Amino acid sequence: MNGASREALSAAREALDALTDNTSVDAGKLAGELAAVTALLDREVSLRRVLTDPAQAGEAKAELAQRLLSGQVDGPAVDLVSGMVRSRWSQSRDLVDGLEELANTADLTAAQKAGALDDVEDELFRFGRIVSSSTELRSALTDKTAMASAKGELLGSLLGGKANPVTERLVVRLVTQPRGRSLEAGLESLSKLAAARRDRMVAVVTSAVPLTDQQKQRLGAALAKLYGRDMHLNLDVDPEVLGGIAVRVGDEVINGTIAERLDEATRRLAG
Repeated sequence: MNGASREALSAAREALDALTDNTSVDAGKLAGELAAVTALLDREVSLRRVLTDPAQAGEAKAELAQRLLSGQVDGPAVDLVSGMVRSRWSQSRDLVDGLEELANTADLTAAQKAGALDDVEDELFRFGRIVSSSTELRSALTDKTAMASAKGELLGSLLGGKANPVTERLVVRLVTQPRGRSLEAGLESLSKLAAARRDRMVAVVTSAVPLTDQQKQRLGAALAKLYGRDMHLNLDVDPEVLGGIAVRVGDEVINGTIAERLDEATRRLAG
């Protein structure tokens, strides 16, 4: 992508991160819904062109997307797609490519939240190795005359119960909806997305009240300096911490809450 599409996708990535930071949003379910919208717009060329028509007002396109999708997918997916069609895209197909990337990223985020991202990345790599070593398997998975359901069943027999569910969903979508790509190119793209998620450290931040944008920026910068890597903040509000913040990065906890200080004072008095 270039120009307007690159900017639109960057904004969409930020919106997805904001949505999946919310602990009430099921990232795996969001991934499936975004994948369904991707398939719809890939199939319905005229609709895709309407939603990316630069002559139409962004708000009008967003309202159309909301009417079409409301009741079909949940609110977070509707909000995300509506925001994307408000943006300007250089080509109508770029919108579909962007949606597909966000669907895959949402699934990888689900794996990351479950502590399984490394497993998924490894399984994608190993599956690629298996495909490259078996001409028969590759032919079966890339056969344009074979039904998608048959390919899905084959993958189920290969991956079901043996690989992480996220890995299986990613591979099934890639094989059944290749969208003109080779299997190898698709697997490489998924591996790059997984690596990008893994390279960014995640800090789970719990505070008594929502942090301001300035507070989030200062905290993110301080943690990035401390750990020497870009830091993504997953924010959670818990009134029981009373005040201050608690930060968890991996297995390490930095606790600066009033509740923790009171507990520590109580322990000292009792000792």
